[in-house]
Amino acid sequence: MASTNPKQYEPTPSRKVAFLGLGVMGFPMAGHLALAGHKVTVYNRSSEKALAWCKEFTGAYAPTPREAVADCDFVFSCVGNDDDVRAIMLGADGAFAGMKPGAILVDHTTASANVAREMYAEAKKRGLQFVDGPVSGGQAGAQNGLLTVMCGGDEAAFDAVKPVAMCFSRAFTLLGPAGAGQLTKMVNQIAIAGLVQGLSEAIAFGQKAGLDMNLVLEVIGKGAAQSWQMDNRGKTMIEGKFDFGFATAWMRKDLGIALEEAKRNGARLPVTALVDQFYADIKEMGGARWDTSSLIKRLK
Repeated sequence: MASTNPKQYEPTPSRKVAFLGLGVMGFPMAGHLALAGHKVTVYNRSSEKALAWCKEFTGAYAPTPREAVADCDFVFSCVGNDDDVRAIMLGADGAFAGMKPGAILVDHTTASANVAREMYAEAKKRGLQFVDGPVSGGQAGAQNGLLTVMCGGDEAAFDAVKPVAMCFSRAFTLLGPAGAGQLTKMVNQIAIAGLVQGLSEAIAFGQKAGLDMNLVLEVIGKGAAQSWQMDNRGKTMIEGKFDFGFATAWMRKDLGIALEEAKRNGARLPVTALVDQFYADIKEMGGARWDTSSLIKRLK
């Protein structure tokens, strides 16, 4: 990434920052911070990944979140789920125990709105600031520094961290108070689930009808049916290629969060619940790591 990085960074003063969690998203996100000239310390549950990051980028590694965030102005995190968020932030070795007063933590994990509000309240008690900022754009968006970040929290904290976060973002937007970022990510995933199922059915139908589906998508992609999914996944769906992209297992996690939230707020998600079960079928087919566009395999 360091040698072919196409991102053009807006000039910002170099800040001391930490990044907690170096998965497929966090690894390149932290890399963009380093490439933009910030002083980055990383933490990852498996030290091998953190050491690999340090070989690729200029930065330091710390063995605990508490040590990683020492003296940092901003802390970014991207882990797996609610429990992982609590694990890296709370406790004697957690980030909150090591952050300096007034420091800001932005959590990019896709998690529940409840845990976002919980971490926001805990940060406030400690004289810290917390922003929930789940992302959209997938691994490619992280690698290219073009993520869409949906934020919840206080405006002052958001405004302070935005210039630095734009190193890995194309859009970094405040949607409301704590939890609003996570709720917006749920809206995003609900919309995608229905789109992918509809596109799967359309392509499978066209193939059964004997149409040249590459040509069909080229034509209808210029009209009202156009979508990001059609533009970026249509051809690979036709070709039956799914060994890339956003894993169905991750999508099931995200849809589960949305369905739980719907139980609390009374929203009705009949199509989302159905597509979630379709993804369960894909998992049974051995596709837990296939791209979400693999829904079409159920129709073959």
